[in-house]
Amino acid sequence: MRPAIELATRISRALLSGSNHTKPTRTWTPSLEQTLHQIGLRDSLSPSLVARVIDPYLLSHHSLALGFFNWASQQPNFTHSSLSYHSILKSLSFSRQFKAIDSVLKQVKLNKITLDSSVYGSIIGSLIQGKNTQKAFLVFSEFKLKNEEIGLEICNSLLAALASDGYFDSALKVFDEMTQRGVGFSTIGFGVFVWRFCRNAELGQVLSMIDEVKKSHNSVVNGSVIAVLVVHGLCEAKELKIHIEYWMRAVVEREAVLKKKRKLGVAPRTNDYREFILGLISERRILEAKQLGEVIVSGNFPIDDDVLNTLIGSVSGSDPSSAIVFFNFMIEKGRVPTLLTLSNLSMNLCKLGKSDELVEIFKVLSANDYFMDVESYNVMVSFLCKAGRVREAYEVFQEMKKKGLFPDVSFYNSLMEACCRDDLLRPAKRLWDEMFASGCAANLQTYNILIRKFSEVGEVEDALRLFHHILEKGVAPDAITYTSLLEGLCQETKLQEAFEVFDKSINQDAKLAHSILSTFTLSLCRKGHFLAATKLLRGLASDIVHSDSHVILLKCLANAEEVQAAIEHITWIQGNSPSMLEVISNELLAPVSSYSQPASIVRLLKAVQERCLVPG
Repeated sequence: MRPAIELATRISRALLSGSNHTKPTRTWTPSLEQTLHQIGLRDSLSPSLVARVIDPYLLSHHSLALGFFNWASQQPNFTHSSLSYHSILKSLSFSRQFKAIDSVLKQVKLNKITLDSSVYGSIIGSLIQGKNTQKAFLVFSEFKLKNEEIGLEICNSLLAALASDGYFDSALKVFDEMTQRGVGFSTIGFGVFVWRFCRNAELGQVLSMIDEVKKSHNSVVNGSVIAVLVVHGLCEAKELKIHIEYWMRAVVEREAVLKKKRKLGVAPRTNDYREFILGLISERRILEAKQLGEVIVSGNFPIDDDVLNTLIGSVSGSDPSSAIVFFNFMIEKGRVPTLLTLSNLSMNLCKLGKSDELVEIFKVLSANDYFMDVESYNVMVSFLCKAGRVREAYEVFQEMKKKGLFPDVSFYNSLMEACCRDDLLRPAKRLWDEMFASGCAANLQTYNILIRKFSEVGEVEDALRLFHHILEKGVAPDAITYTSLLEGLCQETKLQEAFEVFDKSINQDAKLAHSILSTFTLSLCRKGHFLAATKLLRGLASDIVHSDSHVILLKCLANAEEVQAAIEHITWIQGNSPSMLEVISNELLAPVSSYSQPASIVRLLKAVQERCLVPG
């Protein structure tokens, strides 16, 4: 490995490793500066090294990338170049950190840095995807002054986005700039632009624009699609007067329209608007795709199944009513959606609380013999459960078994979870019994569903019984199993059993015990078991206990005005784990400065800090 690449790899690994314990993870903190100083890279620091670290290692971790970039800026005799600016802007664009992009671009302008055109293209593309169209246009305008090329795809994407969002003046400027610079037009770029623009434009101006595009040698535009969009745009014009004027124009002008129509094609073929609609969806122009789809469906024109499936899935997230229109059109034509499309539609209906519509769709599909196997039934049952329609899900469950189809564990899990969510514990228990009677083996998710619910309602004996049943079956419990059970045991003051369960997590995996310790500590403190929590933390090995658990205990003691107990505990930490003391001090101070707390709590926390914590 070459020295420069080796050093970049070493730096990125150190930053990624050091940020494993930040909250949230992968964020820049001052402690990472110390990590960089320990590497001793000042003599090797250069813009190319900064660029190598950020791209590719930190591209998807914008906080670390920006932190490292800013740290480098502060080092003596260091100056960023186009290489390092390129890498940081690439990372920020990838993560859509628009405020940070603004700040870095100001530095670029101030320092008169010349960047590659692809950098601006990625920024504009990111802004468009982030629905920040006007800002994308401002970057485009700034970039235009440098007389450089950002590419056909980005220009057309910006043109379509501006027109779609109603920024017609800006869109017209982009159109004129593309024409002057000889940038080719695409069907989507020019199509969306002329469609939206011709609503409020004179027909002659629209035809003039079409002529400009026809003259462009670099454009790849489907004339048939453009013709449909122009006609559709004119029909959408707000004032009837516009339509009357069109029909009242002189014969010469009407001949001009017909001439254009012949040039562009009378009507698009199915494949023409198929590619256009799929292209709109890929560029996230869902509104235009939906509206064009509605025109096709309302006119009863032919449309391919894959287009309908894509429309249903993509449109349902924002406009479920339109998605259902496309669904019904498909059914009327004697066709049915794919299972993936049904899953996407069902998921979006659940998110939007449209459970009645979901049930109706399943009824329609059932009437068309859509559900014939375990996989398709699984989709129906799982989404009925997610929508809270437990009764309907249970009926489908029974219907499926009558057909001789045997439910797998995922069916039982979906139904049991839905029953537990609605506090239907008896039906959940019956499903558990039925599951074993039918020979279907439970998995860890099954156990977790019931253990969590039993613990919530105080039936911890049943929860413990299931926990031991897991161990007997040789299934390894996970963090959900342990935290659910420990919370329930603490709630019912079964502390001995709680400690025994936690010991099993240590024996199973020290990392697992480490991950659930904070929750266990909090569960003890919530019920006032401070002595038990203190005994727990002091009795564990250092590789299991972390600062979070100590901080939780200290805060709970302060809230309960147990200041002496807090002082004794932090004195113990000072004597047994002094390296952790500074970390705990910083975390303990944070709530006082960041959140509003009762004055008594603030005084207690400060008393603990002033008496026991040694300044860093």
